[in-house]
Amino acid sequence: MSIFRDLWWFFKQEKRSYAWGVLILLVVAFLEIFPPYVVRVVVDGLEAGTLTGSELGMWLGLIALAGVAMYVLRYVWRILLFGAAFRLGQLLRRRLFSHFSKMSPSFFQRRRTGDLMAHATNDIQAVQVTAGEGVLTLVDSLVLGGLVVATMALFISWELTLIALIPMPLIALAVSKFGTMLHQRFHRAQAAFSDMNDKVQENISGMRVVKAFGQEENEKRSFQKLSRHVVEKNIAVARVDALFDPTISLVIGLSFFLAVAFGGWFVMEGTMTIGQLTQFTIYLGQLIWPMLAFGFLFNIMQRGRASYDRIHSLLQVESEIQDRPAALTARASGEVAFAVDHFGYDGAKEPALRDIRISVQPGETLGIVGKTGSGKTTLFKLLLREFDCTAGEICIGGVPVREMTLDALRSAIGYVPQDHFLFSATIRENIAFGQADASDEEIEEAARLAGIHEDILQFEHGYDTVVGERGVTLSGGQKQRISIARALLLTPEILILDDSLSAVDAKTEEAILAALRQTRQEKTTLIAAHRLSAIEHADQIVVLEEGWIAERGTHQELLLQDGWYAWTYRQQQLESMIQKGGGAVDGDTPVTPVSQPTS
Repeated sequence: MSIFRDLWWFFKQEKRSYAWGVLILLVVAFLEIFPPYVVRVVVDGLEAGTLTGSELGMWLGLIALAGVAMYVLRYVWRILLFGAAFRLGQLLRRRLFSHFSKMSPSFFQRRRTGDLMAHATNDIQAVQVTAGEGVLTLVDSLVLGGLVVATMALFISWELTLIALIPMPLIALAVSKFGTMLHQRFHRAQAAFSDMNDKVQENISGMRVVKAFGQEENEKRSFQKLSRHVVEKNIAVARVDALFDPTISLVIGLSFFLAVAFGGWFVMEGTMTIGQLTQFTIYLGQLIWPMLAFGFLFNIMQRGRASYDRIHSLLQVESEIQDRPAALTARASGEVAFAVDHFGYDGAKEPALRDIRISVQPGETLGIVGKTGSGKTTLFKLLLREFDCTAGEICIGGVPVREMTLDALRSAIGYVPQDHFLFSATIRENIAFGQADASDEEIEEAARLAGIHEDILQFEHGYDTVVGERGVTLSGGQKQRISIARALLLTPEILILDDSLSAVDAKTEEAILAALRQTRQEKTTLIAAHRLSAIEHADQIVVLEEGWIAERGTHQELLLQDGWYAWTYRQQQLESMIQKGGGAVDGDTPVTPVSQPTS
């Protein structure tokens, strides 16, 4: 019964629905014991020869009225109880979704998407059934069963009632044993479903990669193995589940045997009429459902208990990134200052960043370059508070980002990440994702700045083109530019482009950067790139290597330092010249390959 105790908060919240639902169930239970009494009266009247046609018609009419009343009342309690259960499912899904949206990236790194989806589908469904059918079976098994037994004992024969109930303790023993087995097996079945769900989500998202590498058959075999595992675990549940009904039917059958045997002897002794024995056996038949409901109840409770535990444990996980008490709510603005002593990810042997000191004034552009894994994205994640910097401080306008609310911080930042995510919606809706009330003119202006407006007009439905899941119908460059437009529409105080121009050609890149320089003269722009042409015009450039600043300066200053930046720039200029089919490179920078500098 612990699952009902855990759900008591919801029962109190929906007390009106549950109170009326249970009350109506009680009325139905009383109505259900009326027809057997009529059968007793009619049988005894026929045996005694005292039953008249008008009396028979009256009793038949009363049975008909009771049937109609039960029909209407059963409809009402289903609406009340099952409606409340559906609201519980809606509430838990909303809580889970809200919880997911508040969690830090490390939470999703530790958990699989398919497992989280299973919590929001199968587990919530099991808890929802507990709040609906579970309450029904609890009331029916206790109220109807108790009412029938009391009527049998008080108004027919308490001796025969005791005899007929002798096998009933066997049900309690069986339910206790089967319930424990069911809880364990259902928990394993839900875990197996999570694994399969994760595999399906992973393959659908990565179908193009699967096809590109010709791994369709291998993935089919892998899925079939997981699917068989799910079937095996659910069959294990079904084997225990299947024991409930036969066990209860066997016990009820023993009760019928005892009732007919001893009841017939009581009739022959003259201590009971045939009508009473008939009424008694009908009542005993009515006990079948309460006993079955008793078995269903434990089945439902064990499933609900296992699923609620999984949901509850998930909701108990607290986000590592939270607003501090009395955090500032004003939108962040001003100088961006990084003072990171060191920062490392959990489980990493070496810090991802160390001794970082950078200051960016409003209106300036900061370029960050370096090899893959040098810490560029990590620096941005600390600014966005996807992770907290514990050794050092990052400030905006002199205020540490940890002293601001997440809304105040992130509303001031437009972030275009490396992995561009587009929703399965129209281009217009994707661009306006962060500002749903944006006008068409504002959306188109952001698209022009991002260099994607002309491309959009080439589509048959223009801005109303549905891009497909994760933007599957667009090229990499188009997805990048739509992501940039989405960030620009917010007119953020700080714009972060995390290697967001890698999939566009040099001409488009230059056009986008020129538009940014013109429109963001009073605002801060942070650009991380592998292609150095993207940050060539930055006010300051830092070169990260293994988490620390190896070089710093403007483009011309870094070329004169003749380090990694200068070497990489010459190599990229040479590659660009070769791709164009020869010709001089702009400027007087030599393009002859040189040995890569050592750090």
